[in-house]
Amino acid sequence: MKTVSELVENVDARIVGSVGNLEGNVHGISIDSRNVENGWMYAALSGTQVDGHGFIEQAIEKGAIAILCSHIPQPEKENIVYIVVENVIQTLGNICGNFFDHPDRQLKLIGTTGTNGKTTVSTLLFTLFSGMGNTCGLISTVENRIGENIFPSTHTTPDIVSLYRLLDQMVEAGCDYCFMEVSSHAIHQSRIAGLEFAGALFTNITHDHLDYHGTFDNYIKAKKKFFDDLPSAAFAITNKDDKNGMVMLQNTQAAKYTYALRSSADFTVRILEGDFEGTHLQINNQDVWVGLVGEFNAYNLILVYAAAFLLTDGEDDLAVRISSLPRVSGRFETIVGPNKITAIVDYAHTPDALQNVIETINAIRKNNVRLITIVGCGGNRDAEKRPEMAKIASRLSDRVIFTSDNPRNEDPELILDQMQAGVEGQYYKKTLRITDRKEAIKAASMIAEPGDVILIAGKGHETYQEIKGIKHSFDDKKIITELFKQLI
Repeated sequence: MKTVSELVENVDARIVGSVGNLEGNVHGISIDSRNVENGWMYAALSGTQVDGHGFIEQAIEKGAIAILCSHIPQPEKENIVYIVVENVIQTLGNICGNFFDHPDRQLKLIGTTGTNGKTTVSTLLFTLFSGMGNTCGLISTVENRIGENIFPSTHTTPDIVSLYRLLDQMVEAGCDYCFMEVSSHAIHQSRIAGLEFAGALFTNITHDHLDYHGTFDNYIKAKKKFFDDLPSAAFAITNKDDKNGMVMLQNTQAAKYTYALRSSADFTVRILEGDFEGTHLQINNQDVWVGLVGEFNAYNLILVYAAAFLLTDGEDDLAVRISSLPRVSGRFETIVGPNKITAIVDYAHTPDALQNVIETINAIRKNNVRLITIVGCGGNRDAEKRPEMAKIASRLSDRVIFTSDNPRNEDPELILDQMQAGVEGQYYKKTLRITDRKEAIKAASMIAEPGDVILIAGKGHETYQEIKGIKHSFDDKKIITELFKQLI
């Protein structure tokens, strides 16, 4: 609980209303007028579809005593403090910092951004540092965690108030670190406004979210802004092998570090050998065997190593600790069925991620082993990647089944039409179209021969399928596991 005057400390704002009301106690903050309670502050955000200023009166009726806004609606209400600012969301970050006593300054906050790998890197860091005796927090696409307590995740990066509240809970629980995914949407929408990061990590950047950002250049700029805003006391680590990796460091004040597999860098990794069980790596000239598979995971692991090295001042046994890290849910998870048929469940939902996973499988499997790929594309998301993903799958797999992912409010048949348009003529005969995802997985298990590999791509850790606004229970791992039992 804070007074209004405490909340606006060091905030550039025009205060409208009774001066006496500045000493009123604010018990909570909300960006949703429906959730406002008596004695709360309401922040009127101007979103892409809804302007929160239109709900100020509703917030006041529900008990708001302070309104953060860019303009005051008429008529002005008595006994209400209006905090008028030029940029509501940026100011809200400062106000949340004041309200929650700046939790980001009381632990080390490490953010990971990029198209692919954010969840894996953040989760592995959480696991690594928890295993080293620290109490840690995790904010990810899969789940949010405070120590051993798990909370559901609805967004890759929560809204700004929820984020500060979550960080405050981590501080209350004694967390030393918080490892979080930072999405391009969150950066562009200033959901991380006011937060002081101790470190920022960049994985890679490829085709994704162009439905939101409009152009690839805008997408790059959104990622770069995260690094531009870092304080000088922070560190920034980028992927030197990514053609846009060094762009991230151009204007940052943070200490700059690089990692790479194909070039010289501050932190390097080499792949010595691997199979579906794991990979033999050389991390900064130290040989380790890890349970994670593929080149993309080699990049993830060297980034984890680099961040951990900087956070621990180069602890001696980091490579040994990394060798014992488990796989992340829905990321190249293997399930072995009858006749040594191997199913791989992976979240790959972008062209680059799908290509990485398939190429990893192809590098491991023997010549007489076939790859059957099941893939779909989500509805109400970037439609431009649909034909590209189908093109990649049909070119690199022996058999492909196009199916539904999370169609959301789109017609799944139209999504599949757009996917199939990307299949090159010479590969069309090896493709099937089965809209029902469960039937598609069943068909793959039936046509698979001894030793074959089935890749089920796109949903990974998700335990639902979203259709027309309703989330139906659906888990790729459970379905293929049950189907394998029936084949025994």
